[in-house]
Amino acid sequence: IRDRPLIKKLAAQALPLEKNPLLRALQQKIIAVDGSLLRAVPEMLWALWIDENNRAVKLHLALDIERQVPTDARITHGNASEKDIVRESFLKPDTLYLLDAGYAEYEFFQEIMDASSSFIVRIKDNAVWEDISANELSHADKAAGVIQDLIVKLGSKSKQNDIRQPIRILKIFHEGDGAVRRQARVSSKKTYRTTDADYTFLLATDRTDLPAEVIALCYKKRWDIELFFRWFKCILDCRHLIAHSQNGVAIQAYCALIASLLITIW
Repeated sequence: IRDRPLIKKLAAQALPLEKNPLLRALQQKIIAVDGSLLRAVPEMLWALWIDENNRAVKLHLALDIERQVPTDARITHGNASEKDIVRESFLKPDTLYLLDAGYAEYEFFQEIMDASSSFIVRIKDNAVWEDISANELSHADKAAGVIQDLIVKLGSKSKQNDIRQPIRILKIFHEGDGAVRRQARVSSKKTYRTTDADYTFLLATDRTDLPAEVIALCYKKRWDIELFFRWFKCILDCRHLIAHSQNGVAIQAYCALIASLLITIW
C-alpha cells in the first residue's frame, strides 16, 4: 500500500504526550525511523531475506516522538534498503530524524540536510574524522553520559566530500544493569550488537546549537520506536501474518496501525 492517507490523518489528530520541556522546546518535529522484520513462510517468494528457507517481511516505520504515534509506514521484503525508504517516503522538511547505525551513510546525512531537516544518528565506533574544535561539557552534559563533544570534518579523505559542512560528534557512556547481560542476536542489518551492559557509543548530528544533554536525550527517545515494534508484534499480534501476498501483509499492517492510532486518540 503506497498511499497511506488515513494513517497521516489520524496521526495529526493525536495530542502531544511528551512532558519533557527540553524536547518540547525544540523547533523541529522529532521523528524516529527504523525497520523491523516479520518472519515469513518459504511460500512467500517475494519476501526476500537470508535464503529461500528464511524469508521475512520488513515494516518500515516513522514514529512521532512527541505524540507517540506512527506517521507513516511501508511494507517491503526483508532485504529492502531502509535508507531508500526514507528517501522515497519519509523525508520531509523541518524534521529532526532519530536514526540507528543502519542509516549511517554520509551521503544520506547530506540529503537530510538538503531537505531542510536534521538528524541524530549512531555511527560506527571505527568512524574516521578530522577534529575542528571541542565543546566544553556542562554538569548536565556529563550527567547525561556525554564524555566528549567535538566539531569535526567527518569521513576519511575519500568520503569527506559526501558532507559539505562540519558535523558534531558526541561520545556517550551507557551504564547498564551489571546483573543483566544483553543477548547477542543478528539484526536485519546482519550485524551483531554488543552483549556488554556498559559501553560507549558515538552520535553524529548537524544540530550544533543544542546542548549535548539534549542530543543525548533525543537519542534515548529513539528507543520508543523499538517499544512500538514490540506493541505492534505482541499486543496487536502482527508476528503472525494472515496473508501471503505483499498487498495482504500490507493491509494487515495498515489495519493494525490504524487500530493503534485510534487507541491512542481515544
